[in-house]
Amino acid sequence: MKAPEQYDPSKIPSKNSTPSQSVQQSAKSPAIPTGTPTITQTHKRTAQADKKPFQWQFLLPRYWGIWLLFVVFLPMIYLPLRWQFWLGRKIGILIYKVAGSRRQDTLINLKLAFPEKPEAERELMAKQVFVNQGIGVFETLCAWFRPNVFTRTVSISGLQYLINAQKDNRPVILLGAHYTMLDLGGLFCAQFFALDAMYRPQNNALLDWFIYNGRTRIFGKQISSRDMRSLVSSIKAGHVIWYSPDQDYGLKQGVMAPFFGVPAATITASRRMAKLGDKQHPPALMALHTYRQTPDNLPSGKRPHYHLTITPELDNYPSNDEVADATRINEVLEGLIRIDPTQWMWFHRRFKNSPDGRTEIYK
Repeated sequence: MKAPEQYDPSKIPSKNSTPSQSVQQSAKSPAIPTGTPTITQTHKRTAQADKKPFQWQFLLPRYWGIWLLFVVFLPMIYLPLRWQFWLGRKIGILIYKVAGSRRQDTLINLKLAFPEKPEAERELMAKQVFVNQGIGVFETLCAWFRPNVFTRTVSISGLQYLINAQKDNRPVILLGAHYTMLDLGGLFCAQFFALDAMYRPQNNALLDWFIYNGRTRIFGKQISSRDMRSLVSSIKAGHVIWYSPDQDYGLKQGVMAPFFGVPAATITASRRMAKLGDKQHPPALMALHTYRQTPDNLPSGKRPHYHLTITPELDNYPSNDEVADATRINEVLEGLIRIDPTQWMWFHRRFKNSPDGRTEIYK
């Protein structure tokens, strides 16, 4: 992608809000080099989790498309990273051009979230979202099958907040988001501390098999969103748990709260999770941001660099007001996403539900 066509995140206006300020302050913390040993005594990395068994039904014709994609893409992860990034950009631009509904959803979301921006700038942002996701495909596959390619490419700030909570024998709920480098972010976290992850099982059984087994190399335990018993077990064991509450799951277990100034169905599970631990050692809720600095904005010959940011613990959470709590979570995540909005998955229908039911904005 040519430089003039790229969206420049430096043009993003900073928000005068507490979440944004806290991120900027934590980013000034000294970076801890890659290779730091596991820092928790209460949650040492366990043996690799059991993988899901292969099922012969995966050879049926309805799964051949997924097999074809893996056969095409897996050999490419052994190319140099710069070549992978180049391919990822080209794939992202191609998908932007051919995936009409996803492109339209992205443009609608960006118009709602950034109404002050010119339409041309939002189109550049949308294209860059797909470029970043194209790169993210290779990052995820490398995280699963070639993790050592990312040595000496990551720094972290705010790790002390997590360490202090673990020293007090408290579990930690890391509130993440669906960034385009999703699984690579988990791999980087695992270089500094062991963690479990909550996930929603995929509808496609073969895709779920690939994703789950790939993540066994990263996470100590994967907790289905339907498996409350495993979640309670991890919390009581004092583990670090990665949970992403940034998508629209409706209002059965959520409330309407502003997200980028737009009313959005916001799940309230983090409030329930905060109440599950020991009263003397309640879970500490912090937010996690993962950021990619690509070769496009690095000096020639430099490898891509990644940065993790952990924000301070949310104090006085949960309160007695679930809407206020949901608004607070959305504000924190929004402040982090604004660091570079194009690295968040705007192609999901984040605003598909309204207070009186489904909205028609995506039609």
